[in-house]
Amino acid sequence: MTAAVSNSQIYDEAYARDRAEIEDLMARYLFALDYNDMDTFETMFTDDAEFEFARGRVAGKANIMDAVKGFKKRIGEHYKDEDGNPATLRHVLAHTAIRVQGDRAWTRAQWFEMANDGPGKSLKMGTFGIYEDKLVRVDGRWLFSERRIMNEFLEGRQSGPENPVRGMDGAVIGG
Repeated sequence: MTAAVSNSQIYDEAYARDRAEIEDLMARYLFALDYNDMDTFETMFTDDAEFEFARGRVAGKANIMDAVKGFKKRIGEHYKDEDGNPATLRHVLAHTAIRVQGDRAWTRAQWFEMANDGPGKSLKMGTFGIYEDKLVRVDGRWLFSERRIMNEFLEGRQSGPENPVRGMDGAVIGG
């Protein structure tokens, strides 16, 4: 793959608006997830969306919601503060690369999470990984059609040794 492949994105006014809308969607996703706002969370996916995370892959909004609710329950049981109460877990989006072609878009973003499960209920970084997303514009609004969550700390769930952005660019241009 050449440098031209990774740099062939057109950065015009439409891209700036699309990028802002996609970044807003990604931030709202994390706020909804961390604050248990499942009504908002559900609206961020197409009806036939696919969602892949450490426990598997599901398709369709109803199955995504069941999987995420189950995940949230297990996380609440796993992360405890020093008093034994469920810890407060917060996800953080680091840097994001976004490609847009018409009404389709792709992202690669690094994420990490932290919780107040450290000594004295201090923040402790827990896990981290890569989001690999496919998005579509539906009725003027960007939605996830596929969200793949890579977990760099779990065997078999790592993003791999290659730059994920170059992989995204190659897949978009080649496919």
